[in-house]
This record gives sequence, structure tokens and C-alpha cells, in this order.
Amino acid sequence: MKFIQNLLRQIRWQFACWQAARVVKAYRAECPQGFEVFAAVTNIADVIVPTEFLDYVQERTAALSVFFTSGIVDTDPAFAQIAAAGGQTVNMPFWQDLTGSDQVLSDLTSLTTKKITATQDAAVIHNRGDAWSTNDLAKYLSGDDPMGRIADLVGAYWARRSEDQLINTVNGVLAASNMTGNFSDISTAGAVTSDNTLNGITFINTKQLLGDAKGKLVAIAMHSAVEASLLKLDLIDFIPVTDGRERIEVFQGLEVIIDDNMPTGINTNVFYTSVLFGKGAFAMGVSPENDVPEGVPPGSTWQLEFGRVTLAGQSVMVNRRRFLLHGRGAKWTSNTMAGPSPTNAELALAANWSRVYEQKNVRLVAVKHNVIL
Repeated sequence: MKFIQNLLRQIRWQFACWQAARVVKAYRAECPQGFEVFAAVTNIADVIVPTEFLDYVQERTAALSVFFTSGIVDTDPAFAQIAAAGGQTVNMPFWQDLTGSDQVLSDLTSLTTKKITATQDAAVIHNRGDAWSTNDLAKYLSGDDPMGRIADLVGAYWARRSEDQLINTVNGVLAASNMTGNFSDISTAGAVTSDNTLNGITFINTKQLLGDAKGKLVAIAMHSAVEASLLKLDLIDFIPVTDGRERIEVFQGLEVIIDDNMPTGINTNVFYTSVLFGKGAFAMGVSPENDVPEGVPPGSTWQLEFGRVTLAGQSVMVNRRRFLLHGRGAKWTSNTMAGPSPTNAELALAANWSRVYEQKNVRLVAVKHNVIL
């Protein structure tokens, strides 16, 4: 009996398919040449205006990253224009500060002239991108503001990627051979005491690496395990804010940024690296150029391109970015870069960085330490 039921079900299904094929064949016969029959679908390109979307994504990326909201990263219009230019790197000349003592005027001797020295910083231009299909974004197409919903999703994605990129850059800059004055290692492979952990005293010692420039520090980035150890010691305060977040965490007057991508490792004991940042330690500029290359679908641009995978019934969105994210005072040397722009792994290499500002004018210091669990 079950066999007969399955056989009847299969016959009905084949008959339905035959009827559907007849309808499609008849409809195609009536269509003008060059047209094809597709199901009515809402494509990403139907709900997204590229210029509005890109501006919104950029705003959301900044709003969703604590590295931006804390003031560590400045969005610099000058860097945006630089990113729009060609090339892989950009040189930024500057005059070194005047040093030495003044001279006492005398009617017997002339003043001795001093040299004004010029040097240059160098930043690398990053080219990054990613692509998503409708399957990834389908649920956002059904909302009352699909463009805003997808932009929120993409903005949050780029915020996370920017933070990863920034942390790798910090790792490379601090590892540079002439950045030892901005780094303190108090970790130990022996018995861990308060001298080896981040606390009020070791924090002050780390700030002092910048001397009289330590007042420019505004935030500290740490692993969540470090935050947990400070919470146990009741060393973190919580302050309400009005920028959309419920509150911020503060340690010794600096805003706390918690990110488990902060450096950690094991040398008998687990160690962590916490980094103190000054305001505007990094500058970022996203290229405003949005050319329309030959051959892209209507409504698409280089930064935001739409496509259709017909056989799979999918819409595709490609988001490309050309930008600078540069630590002020640390020169990109390009000693180890295999492609046209660096990977995160290449950003983390000490060989690719060299300090060109005075030590205390580079707006970051770090301490490598243990925790007492």
C-alpha cells in the first residue's frame, strides 16, 4: 500500500512539473527576443543607493568602534584625499622640533646659526574588500529600512576588521627597534607578585614613559582577562555617558577598551600586553573616490558593486575600501610586503616600522605583564 502511495505521489509531482514547463514555454514564446523569465525578487540593488549607503557605513563603522569613540582614531579629511591618490605609500615630510639652548646676546660675538632638519613620516594605503550574497543578507531585505539594516550589519563588520587591523599595527609599531622607550616588560616566568601585574603603581610607571606628554593619554586597551583581574581589585570605575552607550569603564582616569585580540602568550606564566593611547594616536581617511569602472552593472561603483548569480537565484554585494589607518609618528618602511597592500600579519612585523617622531610624541605606550587570577 505504501509503495502505491509513493508511486502516485511521484506521478502527481511529475505531472505538475510538466504543466509548469508548458506554462513557462508558452510565456517565453510571447516575450521579446533577449528577455528571460525570472521570479519577482527584491535585489540588494533595488533598496541601496550607493552614495548614501557608503556614507552611512562609514559613520556606523566609526560609531560602533570604541577605538573611534574614545578619540584614539581621528578621521582626517586630509588622509581621505591622500587615500584617493594612486600609489602604495605616501610620504609626509615634517620639520623636526628645534632643540638646544638659546644664546646670550653680546656685542663681541655673533649668534651661531643652527640647522633646521626635515624628515618624513610614511603611511601605507590599504585596499580591503569583502562580498556577501542575498543568502547572507536576506532577512534584512524584509525590514522597513533594508538599506539601514544592511548598512548596520556591514558597518559592524568593518568596525571589527578595523580594530583587528589597528591592533596588528600597534603590535608592529611597538616591536620596532627604536620603540623600546615606549614599551615596558614587567612580566616574569617566576612567582607572580603585584610588581608583575597591572595595577595603580605599574600603570603610573608605564605612563611615565611619555614624561611630560603623559597627560595626552586618553584610553587603555586590554584583554578581558586583565579587566577581570582589575575588577576583582575594585580598580575600575563605571561612568554613565550620553553617546548611545549605557556607560564606559575607566581605569586610573583612562577609558577602558576590552578586546581579546590584544596580545597574549605564555612564558611559564600567561602574559598580556596592555596599550595606553593618546588622543589622535591614529589617523584614518577613507577614499571618497567612487568611480564607475567599465563593465560594472547599472547602479554599481568600484566601492559598492552589485551582481546577480542567475542560476543560483542570488544577489551579490561587493564592498571595497581604499584607506589609510596610520599611527602618527611611526613610518611604514615596506621592508616585508608581498602584495600591493599589507596583510594584518605584515602590519604586525617589527621590520616594517620605524619611529620618526620624538619618543614622547608617539602617542602610545605599552606594558607587558602577568595577572593574578
